[in-house]
Amino acid sequence: MSQEQGKKELTQQEVLEGIRWNEAGLLPAVVQDANTLEVLMFAYMNEESLRLSLESGQTWFWSRSRSELWHKGGTSGNTQGITSIHYDCDSDTLLVKVVPEGPACHTGETSCFFREIPLNRTVEVALDAGKDAQADTAAANLSDAQRFAVLGELERVIAEREVERPEGAYTTYLFDKGVDKILKKVGEEASETIIAAKNKDNAELRLEISDLIYHLLVLLQERKLPLDEIMEELSARHERPRRD
Repeated sequence: MSQEQGKKELTQQEVLEGIRWNEAGLLPAVVQDANTLEVLMFAYMNEESLRLSLESGQTWFWSRSRSELWHKGGTSGNTQGITSIHYDCDSDTLLVKVVPEGPACHTGETSCFFREIPLNRTVEVALDAGKDAQADTAAANLSDAQRFAVLGELERVIAEREVERPEGAYTTYLFDKGVDKILKKVGEEASETIIAAKNKDNAELRLEISDLIYHLLVLLQERKLPLDEIMEELSARHERPRRD
């Protein structure tokens, strides 16, 4: 795709026509959690699976081992609702951001990338030293509205799931089971959050808090209590005179 094309707004069809498929007619696709930004999995799409993904709003891939289309979660129920699809500067790789309805990995892990290669100590120190600077930079570049926009989007998706009840979706399962099941999951995620914090495992804590927030939003939807009212309550508490 030319540099001039990249400067203007392209239609979906123009983008698809500019995609550079490999010799097998495939395109690498990196799938990322839209909320946590964790990379969940890596797979391939062909032209048909990409079009199905765009049309259905859920991820479809091409299985190289089975030589067939593959709807992620079509059997397990662990579907992935697409929030955005980006393509790189060479138009030969996709970044697919999703709201997952369950684990991405067939092992039951949240991400397929749950195994880690130990790093040299010098590299670990360098990474640790840069974390605070990266976090400060990221926070400075985001307005409050942008920082919390994902909560509004997640609330919208959950409300949509309650109405449409797509078959096999985890959120549908929770609403079908009712408030007792939702409360049980809130309790489980709260306990797992406590354990992660006690273990001083921030990577695990990040995941558990994300799960807890998701289940709390499901609970709010089930009780028809808007997230806005929670934010208003927090704001009112912040504005009250302090007594200490």
